[in-house]
Amino acid sequence: MTKEPIEVLDDLADQVADEFEAYRQPDEFKDVSLVIENSDEEHPTLIVHVDREDAESLADRIDEFLREHGARTERERHSATDVRVLATV
Repeated sequence: MTKEPIEVLDDLADQVADEFEAYRQPDEFKDVSLVIENSDEEHPTLIVHVDREDAESLADRIDEFLREHGARTERERHSATDVRVLATV
C-alpha cells in the first residue's frame, strides 16, 4: 500500500521537527516553522521557514536532510534572515 503525498510530507515534517527540535522551542519564537500547503491535493508542499540570523546555514542543513529523506527541494530567499525550503515528494 502506497502512502499519499500528503501522508509522506506529514511524516517528513515530523522527522524535521524531531531533527531540528532545538530550533523549535515551545516557549520561544520558533527559528524553524513547518507548514504543509495542500491547496493542490496532487502536489502538496512542505514549507520549512527559517527565520534567524544565520538562516542560510540552517536552511542548507534542512535542505540536505530533506533530500536525504527522498524529497525534492527548492529554496526561496526573502532576506538574509528569512529563507524557506520547499519540499515535495
